[in-house]
Amino acid sequence: MIDFLQRLVDGVSLGAIYALIALGYTMVYGVLQLINFAHGDVFMLGAMMGWYASSVWTSESRNPSIAGALAVTLFSMLACAAVGLLIERLAYRPLRGSPRLNALITAIGVSFFLEYGGQLLFGPNPRAFGVLPHRASSVVGGISIGYVDLVTIL
Repeated sequence: MIDFLQRLVDGVSLGAIYALIALGYTMVYGVLQLINFAHGDVFMLGAMMGWYASSVWTSESRNPSIAGALAVTLFSMLACAAVGLLIERLAYRPLRGSPRLNALITAIGVSFFLEYGGQLLFGPNPRAFGVLPHRASSVVGGISIGYVDLVTIL
């Protein structure tokens, strides 16, 4: 039973991540009436900027702290906001009066640009954030609930 409940907590945490991504797609489509194929690529860029900030600019990957994690998160959010603003101003705004197919093709082009630009900047190999401290989760009734999972769900 504990194994089932652990899998349930893990599934809800992963589902919360998918829900946040789907909410982003829905919000963009609701405002722009455009499927933004670059949405996931902006998400990737934010993760890579967070990795870069935590491993290159700070000692966060070697010595994690709450303040450092918040600073890295804020930096990633600002980087994604700036990229999103640039995408909207340079790629989508000039196409507002054009047929929807033009905007759709542009969205695919922006997606490719971000994917391969990220690969050029960060390389093709996977990256990992630093190891979380040993108290990065709580055990309640034999079920481990990670703090990252808790923040994601809330």
